[in-house]
Amino acid sequence: MTDHAPHTAASPVRDDLAAAFQIEGWPVRGRLVRLGDTIDTILAAHDYPEPVAALLGEACALAALVGSSLKFEGRLIVQAQGDGPVRYVVADYDTDGRMRGYCRFDADEVAAASQGFVRPGARALLGQGVFVMTLDRGPDFERTQGITPIEGESLSLAAEHYFQQSEQIPTKVRLAVGEVSTEAGRSWRAGGALIQLIAGDEARGSTEEAWDRSRALFHTLADDELLDPTITPETLLFRLFHEDGVRLEDARALVAECRCSKDRIASVLTSFTPEERADMVEPDGKIRVTCEYCATVYELEPEEVVAG
Repeated sequence: MTDHAPHTAASPVRDDLAAAFQIEGWPVRGRLVRLGDTIDTILAAHDYPEPVAALLGEACALAALVGSSLKFEGRLIVQAQGDGPVRYVVADYDTDGRMRGYCRFDADEVAAASQGFVRPGARALLGQGVFVMTLDRGPDFERTQGITPIEGESLSLAAEHYFQQSEQIPTKVRLAVGEVSTEAGRSWRAGGALIQLIAGDEARGSTEEAWDRSRALFHTLADDELLDPTITPETLLFRLFHEDGVRLEDARALVAECRCSKDRIASVLTSFTPEERADMVEPDGKIRVTCEYCATVYELEPEEVVAG
């Protein structure tokens, strides 16, 4: 039976979520991510130029899209690095929904690349380089990593190329990042969607026709639909696939939360020589370290580091 209204039996989570979706009877699996306060917190921690903030927002949405499908406890790290104005962009997704991200860039080079009317994309910002996905299952397991060259003009195209080359899974990805106006002022939002083909078999037969149709519908997904906080996830999916029936499943809440702490910083500092640590001491006798992810400043006494 074909559904004629959005399915609403999913989790009550409406925003800052990652969820799977299933099109009735189709050999296609999908995922949807909506980021509000989470991405605004991550991007607002630094004074990023607009194109850099957009690139990091895309990386975070992508990390949540892929990471939320993991069947084990751990962490997914999405990273791209190259020889362009942005040296690297990295986004972490913990399977408990915690996220963080960071960009390293040359401000003058970013400004030079941003002279046109169109926001520069991933290729213009990153240049020649590599796209990397890393799975971290914790200290008892070795990290696994997939690396492909950056292909295409956008991070979504780089991700599609990664899945085709590393996992041989036909994949389409859509990512959107932008600022929206609210009563409290302007804030960042991000969204993403992903569909993947489930390979045909004797029982299922060829899946190419269904894949062609799902790609055509997916292509109609607009950036403003992914970003608009007034459009619920169910409504968005219903707009895309209402003729065939679609349901949202396993919605998970997302939150911006860094893993840094004073103890972690002290532990890192103990890896430096006493001479190097002495050079870090400021005129007031303290050592200050700023987390590159969340910009929190940690203040330590030199003896705290030695004790660590």
